[in-house]
Amino acid sequence: MNLNKLVAVSAVFCFSLMSAQKDTVLIAKPISQYPPELLKTDELGNKYYYDEAQKAKIYEIDGENVVVMDELILLNKPRFNNQLDQNYYYFLNKKLNRVYPLFLTALDQYQGIQQEIKGLSRAEQKKYVSSQQKLLADQYEKQLRDLTTTEGKVFAKLMYRATGKTVFEIIKELRGGWSAFWWNVKGNIADIELKEPYDPYRNRTDEFLESLLQSNWNSGYLQPYPGHRDFKIKK
Repeated sequence: MNLNKLVAVSAVFCFSLMSAQKDTVLIAKPISQYPPELLKTDELGNKYYYDEAQKAKIYEIDGENVVVMDELILLNKPRFNNQLDQNYYYFLNKKLNRVYPLFLTALDQYQGIQQEIKGLSRAEQKKYVSSQQKLLADQYEKQLRDLTTTEGKVFAKLMYRATGKTVFEIIKELRGGWSAFWWNVKGNIADIELKEPYDPYRNRTDEFLESLLQSNWNSGYLQPYPGHRDFKIKK
């Protein structure tokens, strides 16, 4: 059994984790102590247990634990122009942590609808979305109205990063163009641009936000959403 590459990758990722989060202790039991039905098999035929909380595969090789961490994307903090710039970075982190649970809920709702309407005709899709409209409006719109200006901007950016669509496009898709138009007007009044994309290379706030997302995911403060690695940053 050739595990040289596996062990090497494990060492690199463990070192990276310790560098990023020095006070974190990785806890790994032998896989024999996990229920057999929870074990998985990798492409080489090796059994392992995946620890969701610690984002790690746990192997047992010759009686020893081998832990392979998920790939970490380590980003340096952006270069701050001045103290106000740095203060804004940490202020944005507080807003990100406050709005992130709402974002996860909204994303799950949206993706659930997308999954349900797959394979349906246009008429059937419209009927299904209409049946869900009031429920979505009660949760989605009210919570959007309750967001502060900065929180609304962060929410809109997160939705774009996860879906490739602006909040304006999502509202238009689910409720029609007229509703999206008025929501964009309301957003502009509160200084929230619902049509603005997410671009960490060209937008300073987006650069800060991307750095904060990667940092919070790597340290375990925020749970990555499904498909978080699918977003490709284009220079």
